[in-house]
Amino acid sequence: MSWSRTWLLGLALLASTCSQAELRLQLTDAELSPAERQASQQLLQDALAALPPRLKQQLDRRVSVRWRNLPAQVYGRAGRFSGIELNSALLPGLSDGSRTTTLTSRPHGTVRRELLATVLHEITHLYDRAQLWPQVERQLQHQCRQREQSLGAVGLPDYCRGQTARRFTLSDDPLLLDLAGWPQQVGRRGTREQDNHQVARSPDSYELSNPREFLAVNMEYFLLDPSYACRRPSLARYMSAHFAWTPANQQPCAEGLAYLNAGRDFARQPLGSIDPQRVYQVDYLLAEANDALASRWGHSMLRLVICAPGRPLGPDCRLDLQEHLVLSYRAFVGDVQLSSWDGLTGAYPSRLFVLPLEQVIEEYTKVELRSLASVPLRLNRVQLEHLVTRAVEQHWSYDGDYWFLSNNCAVETLKLLRSGTQHPRLHALDSIMPNGLLDTLLARGLADRSVLADDAEALRLGYRFDSFRDRYQAMFSVLQAQLPIEQTQVEDWLALPAEQRQPWFARADLRTSAALLLLEQAALRRQLLLAQDELKRRYLSGRDGVDPTLNKAGGALHQILANSGFLSRPAELLEGGYGLPQRAEWQRLETQSQARQQQLRQLSDNLDQEVRTLLEPARLAEMQATETNLTQLGAHLRALHKSGGGLQLP
Repeated sequence: MSWSRTWLLGLALLASTCSQAELRLQLTDAELSPAERQASQQLLQDALAALPPRLKQQLDRRVSVRWRNLPAQVYGRAGRFSGIELNSALLPGLSDGSRTTTLTSRPHGTVRRELLATVLHEITHLYDRAQLWPQVERQLQHQCRQREQSLGAVGLPDYCRGQTARRFTLSDDPLLLDLAGWPQQVGRRGTREQDNHQVARSPDSYELSNPREFLAVNMEYFLLDPSYACRRPSLARYMSAHFAWTPANQQPCAEGLAYLNAGRDFARQPLGSIDPQRVYQVDYLLAEANDALASRWGHSMLRLVICAPGRPLGPDCRLDLQEHLVLSYRAFVGDVQLSSWDGLTGAYPSRLFVLPLEQVIEEYTKVELRSLASVPLRLNRVQLEHLVTRAVEQHWSYDGDYWFLSNNCAVETLKLLRSGTQHPRLHALDSIMPNGLLDTLLARGLADRSVLADDAEALRLGYRFDSFRDRYQAMFSVLQAQLPIEQTQVEDWLALPAEQRQPWFARADLRTSAALLLLEQAALRRQLLLAQDELKRRYLSGRDGVDPTLNKAGGALHQILANSGFLSRPAELLEGGYGLPQRAEWQRLETQSQARQQQLRQLSDNLDQEVRTLLEPARLAEMQATETNLTQLGAHLRALHKSGGGLQLP
């Protein structure tokens, strides 16, 4: 045999040996009984069979496994050099026929399942510590340099330094950290938040202690729970992509993702279902700023353009406004007092509300007199559907802290966009202001500015919803054309006492009376807003129990606020389970949410009857005078119409 043939044969044998090299688990206890040894060996074989092939190949080593006396709460641990140790107190339950005994305090249930999960958990720690990806470090450094050159973003070198300082293990992968609940801090690229706020619907609270344990706990469920991909689809996709492998035991997922509609219509069943494949587009929805502290930079939201049943995906879906939903991170206020100081110190929970678009349009354009801009995001189909799925996951799991200046609606929305779409252009993007975030999205080509170019067309197609302030000003111009009033702006007219507006009614023709009616309706909405603010202060001053009437109405209000929390934190309706609710849990969701909604409806009816007793006499008198004006204007309009006048509104 020639030297070259010998060399080629040796190389082939070496390649064959390397291709077969993989993780080995070796039981090292010498004093086990035959039954204990057999059960232990079977446990290790089952663990190896459950692991991804890539993990076993890359973790090419012999790992010793021993039974040891460990604290009762510790089922196992992996030392850096000593292999894996299992709690010997569980060995009898594994080997004497009682291995199916249920452990009610443990997430996996039985002794055998818990021990199998423990072995997989500790192997994941070994894999995570192995530092197997030096090529990843070189690749990311190269990508950072390329991104810096292509985007030229201010502050991007800080982001790159944050990346190159990583350990480059699986548990500190930026994408995993985003999905796990340790997102990038605002204004500090590469620095991660310290606390995990994805606290609801967790399979095991131990996962929240740090990213290493999060990875290990989720590997248990990824490998053992057939419903994992249905309960935590974003993480399941991540795991499958990393290992280029999917467990064979996965069950099919039901169509649609459950959510609770936080709309104010307490007569409807709040439980709904979103099918990501029925979402045509996702828009960045911006409510323009006003003078209030909490909204002087606008409010960031996402609009889901959902197609009506039977309609194919396409531009016509934008006409199905009754189907569209809004994702809105808001401070959940469990009391009537909205304190600016509390907002600055993070005293309010930050939660993801799912609201009907029609309600959002009304509350901003009619009540708060703020316009809305709805700008489509430039996402491909995969990014869009993953974003919708991620949003529903956050709806069920997230309960953060709302900070007006550092973790507000813009910051929360940006974090959702990052983790949901995994769009590379979002990684180095940063903004703490809603209007600034929209400007940045437009500047990076991530949103379509062209839809706002023509105001009339944008209004017609639903890319813009204008404030009723402009309409009220148009009505006010009708008044100015006929009546010798002194006011020049509609705000000045609406600020007049109702009794000073009333004498002008008799002098108005049909057209002007119609304009007066619309403005008087606006005046009543304004009074309701002022009454709402007054109610907060009045209610707080009456909570000490001096006035039983105040207590009755205030109690109803307090109960509404306390009992409506489930609409933004729906996990409290379910016991057990984790992640997205599955079909088996929907029946309980329907029952529980309907019962809560009926209770809210009753409380709302009680509050409607009693709430005016909480108002100051002057405010109550002004509201009643405005309502009297509306009655008089209605009668005046009917009389004019009966006399034959035509009605033409501008």
